Parts: sequence; C-alpha cells; structure tokens
Amino acid sequence: AYRTAAGAHAAREALAAAEREQRRRAEDRQRAEQRAAARTSRRESLDAERAALDEVLDRARGGYASVAEHAAVLQRRVDLLVGAAGAVREEESAAARLKEADDRLADAAFRAGFETPEAAAATLLDDAGQRTLQHRIDAWHAEAAAVADRLAETAARDAAARPAAAPEAAREAFDRAERALREAAAGLDAARERCAELARLSRRVADEVRALGPVREEYERVARLAGLTAGTSADNARKMRLESYVLAARLEQVAAAATARLSRMSAGRYQLVHSDARTGARRSGLGLHVIDAWTGRERDTATLSGGETFFASLALALGLADVVTDEAGGVRLDTLFIDEGFGSLDDQTLDEVLDVLDSLRERDRSVGIVSHVADLRRRIPAQLQVVKERHGSAVRLRAGANGLSD
Repeated sequence: AYRTAAGAHAAREALAAAEREQRRRAEDRQRAEQRAAARTSRRESLDAERAALDEVLDRARGGYASVAEHAAVLQRRVDLLVGAAGAVREEESAAARLKEADDRLADAAFRAGFETPEAAAATLLDDAGQRTLQHRIDAWHAEAAAVADRLAETAARDAAARPAAAPEAAREAFDRAERALREAAAGLDAARERCAELARLSRRVADEVRALGPVREEYERVARLAGLTAGTSADNARKMRLESYVLAARLEQVAAAATARLSRMSAGRYQLVHSDARTGARRSGLGLHVIDAWTGRERDTATLSGGETFFASLALALGLADVVTDEAGGVRLDTLFIDEGFGSLDDQTLDEVLDVLDSLRERDRSVGIVSHVADLRRRIPAQLQVVKERHGSAVRLRAGANGLSD
C-alpha cells in the first residue's frame, strides 16, 4: 500500500498531462475542421468564378474551336474586304476619268456655241471644217490601212475572230460588282465594329477580373463578421446574435431581481436563472430556466403550470421594474397594473402573491389589479367596480368595507 501511495502522485501528474494533451489535440482538431470548412467555401467560390470566365471565353470564341481561329477567320475577311475596297477605288477612278472626258466634250460644245455635243455634230461644217474633216478622213484611211496591215497578222486575225463585245452584259456585270462591293464594304464596317467591341469587352473582362480579388476579400471579411453578429457562422458555437449577447447580461440582472420575489411567492421553491444553451434548432442567448428546490433540478419554464407561470411572469415584471429603476438614474416606477391571471392560483399561492404586492405598496408604490376573481373583493379594500346597467356601464368606487359611491 505504501509503494502504491508513493506512485500515486506521479500517476496523477501523468493523468493531468494526458488530459492537457487531449484538450490540446481536441482544440487542434476543431481548428483544422474550421480551416477545412473555410477552404471548401473558397474552393466553391473559385469554381463559380472559373465557370463565369469559361462562359466569357465561349462567347469570345464565337462558335470556333479557339479565339485564335476566330481571329484568323476575321483576318481573312478583312483581307477580302481590303481587296474589294481596292476594286472599288479603281472603278471610282475610271468613272471619274469618264466623267472628266464627258465634261470636256460638253465644255467644248458649249464654247463652240452648242447646247449639247449632239447639236454640234448635227451642224453643217464650213470649208475649213470640211478640210479638217477631210484631213481626218485621210487620217482615218491611213489608220484603216494600218489596221488592215495589222489584221493581216495572225494575232490580229485571232482577235477579230472573237465574239463581238456585249456592252449591256458588261454593264450588268458592273452593276453586280458594284452591289457586291457595297455589301462587302458594309460587311467590312460591321466586322471592324465587332472587332472593336470584342477588344473592348476583352479589356473590360481583364479589368473586372483584376478588380474582383480585393472585392472578394472585402466581401469575405464583411460576410464573416455579419455571420458572427447574426449567429449563423460556424465560429459562433451558440448561434447567438449580437443583440442577444448584449441583452443576455441585462436578462441575468432581471432574473436575479425576479428570483427574490419568485422565491417568496413560491414559498422558497422556485428560482429563475438565465440560460444561453441552445434548444434544438433555435438560437441561444435569451433563455430562462427555473430551479426547483424540491427536486434540485433545473428545467424549462414551459414545464410550469398555469398558476406558476402567472406568478413567475409577475416576478419577472417586478424584477424588470427594479432593474429599470436602477439603470434610469433613480427614476421610480410608482404605479403597476396587473391584468387577470389570479384565477389560476390556489388560496395559499394567492395569499403569498398578495403579500408581495402589499410589500410594494409599503414602499409608496401603487398597485392596480384588474380581475374577475370574486375572492379578491374581500382582500382588496380600495376598488373600482364596473357595473353593467340598462343605459350603459357605470364605475363605482369602493373605498372601505361596505361603502360605495358612483
């Protein structure tokens, strides 16, 4: 036995060390679970962000395998439109030269005194004009001889054997080419606008992605603080709101003040205590329990009977009045009205409750009782009785044992 007793101190120290180690490891496990929950929430938010970025990338691809392929297609379209624009410029240059030639012809006819070139051509020529025309005819003959010589050549005969030119068909082809040019120019403008919009959206996406980091960090910090104050955070083990946390201290004062009167009303059986324990899925912070001296156990106030609930509520009201008086800088609550509830009390409890109310009157407080209980008529000396009559209700004052006055 002596040897065993000698080793008991070392065993107790080893047990205390093991219990400390166990508490430390339990705390480490709790912190690890909290970190795992935070990282899971972070991963979910990053997955949502990645999904949003994938959606933006799909819109940028525009139905192609990649953004680069889409850009290559747009570049080919731009090259085609550039070529079409060159053709348009050449056509416009030819049209300008034709218009310039027509203008010179009209100007020459106008300077010659004719309204139109056709009117000038229809006019007879004078001798000088005839000589000039003869010279031109001679020149034409010379040119025709030269052309005949050229036609005698093989290449010239092959050219002459070809079908005659079709100006109308060429005009139709020109019109089609002109319409195609206008459509191509409109497509080029639309493509340029789409490219500019795509570049703007890309810059906007990059800016918003860069700005998202600080905003998300600020949101997580504010959300964590809001969860703590609202009692919904995992870090708030009791799920207690900030208002409940502040009011819990005041409720402890009210319960202590109410216990002094409740103990007297219940003949020393009941005491009220504040409880911040959770009950089921409800939040904690503003709970009240009653300690039953007969059983020595603490239980919920919902287990009280109707009469017990009444005088427990009355004790709470009186305790609240005391706390308000103390906190308001000495301002007294001189009048208290109690409406109904006395019918649920037995005679002994009714006497104890009335004794408590009499003690309030002893401290210069007025207590008014509103009740239909007939037994209170002989216990309350000063009464205001409401009596039903034929022409309405009347109020009578009963100041003594039998004295009545309207």
